[in-house]
Amino acid sequence: METHLADLAGEGSPSGHRTLAEKAFEVLHRAIIAGRLPPGARLPIEDLAEVLNMSPMPIREAVRRLDAAGLVENIPHRGARVTGLSVVDLAEVYEVRLSLEPMAVRRAAERFTPADEERSRRRLAELDAASDDSSSATFEAHEEFHFALYDTAGSTWLLRTIRPVWETSERYCLALPESRQHKSRAGEHQAILDACAARDGDRAARCLHAHLATTANNLAARMGHEPLYEVTWETARRPRGRQRPAQRPR
Repeated sequence: METHLADLAGEGSPSGHRTLAEKAFEVLHRAIIAGRLPPGARLPIEDLAEVLNMSPMPIREAVRRLDAAGLVENIPHRGARVTGLSVVDLAEVYEVRLSLEPMAVRRAAERFTPADEERSRRRLAELDAASDDSSSATFEAHEEFHFALYDTAGSTWLLRTIRPVWETSERYCLALPESRQHKSRAGEHQAILDACAARDGDRAARCLHAHLATTANNLAARMGHEPLYEVTWETARRPRGRQRPAQRPR
């Protein structure tokens, strides 16, 4: 049996789930996102069935769902494996995030209320209070802050589409935690929130775009690759209506 499967033993109880397949999906999904099942790890159906105390059928269904979510790949004649990490995949993931998440935060800013601002500032304070950039608590606080903003957009379909891409990118951040640098980048989150509080959707979207692009560049650098995006924070933070004065001809 694969050694990386051992710590999943005992997690197969269907308590709180309608079906065993749902439970198997949750257990495997959580283990992949958290890195307990690392990139490239084999997922033998029979071994998983034994570890989770289930028949192979719900395991196969769960693995199919994980394949559809991009977290597992089925290799002919070799079986299922946790999807590997690569700069090509990283770039594709962030292309999608850079399309969807600024759209969500722009819409959120246009709908932002004092209650939304209070909730988001509370989430940001929890993130800023996290002492360890690589801890699970920090990752959870980071997710809570971002989705406090995205929830305000009021779009079920945006959230449904953003969530799986976010989870895929979190695998990179967990594998390369030094790229996150929450403490040194706290001002980026503050800039996004301040733009939402000012109901400046364009600025919020620009700030979030720069924030995500910076993370993608940091991850690419940790993988030994050149930056994927050009980032200009000065332009991103400029409030609506303020234009850079034209330079006088010399």
